[in-house]
This record gives sequence, C-alpha cells and structure tokens, in this order.
Amino acid sequence: MKRVLDVGQCSPDHWSIKHLLEGELGAELVQAHLAAEALEKLHASQFDLVLVNRKFDADYSDGLELIRAIKADAALAEVPVMLISNYPEAQAEAVAAGALPGFGKAELRSPATKEKLSAVLTE
Repeated sequence: MKRVLDVGQCSPDHWSIKHLLEGELGAELVQAHLAAEALEKLHASQFDLVLVNRKFDADYSDGLELIRAIKADAALAEVPVMLISNYPEAQAEAVAAGALPGFGKAELRSPATKEKLSAVLTE
C-alpha cells in the first residue's frame, strides 16, 4: 500500500483528502500539522508522496519552506511532493523548488487531480 504524508491541512480538508486517497486510490494517509513533525515522520518512515498545504492550519507557516527543506535534504530529495494551493503563482514556486505540479482544494474532486495522484501512487 502506498503511503502519503499530508502536511498542514485543517481537519475538514484532511478528511476530504483522506476520503479520496484511501477510498478511491487505496493509499494510506498520515497527517502532520507542522514542518518539524513532517520532517521527523519522513526520516522515520517511508512515504511515496508528500502533500503540503500552502499555509499550515496550525500556525500559518509557509508550506513552500517545507518543500524547499525536503528537496534540500539528501535523504528526502527524491520523495515526490505536491503543493495544495488554488494559487497558480504558488504552484509555480513549488515546481521551481522541485515539487511536482500540485492542485488546489477547489480541484480536489476533479479527474485531473485524481490523474496527478494516480500517476505517483500507481508507479
């Protein structure tokens, strides 16, 4: 079973993502609220994908900083990461930092989002 780390989501958004990933794509979803917790989990266990909220619900810190930290860490740099944001400029920054093209919460149920996730989780 593929494992996905979901970082920085509020509870309702986490449950929507969980429904999609676990219910429709057969992946296990693990939650982290802050960057330090996410990095700890990434170093302790293998994940096939990391989904990072643009602004963390817990403290409003910047998800792009976590993406940069993951990609700068030799032990984690190859882990696929996607930004969750409705803002195209934030998506462009994330891709420039090494993330795969992500999606916004408004696109969560779209076929394109499911295709993006499936491409990573069915390899």
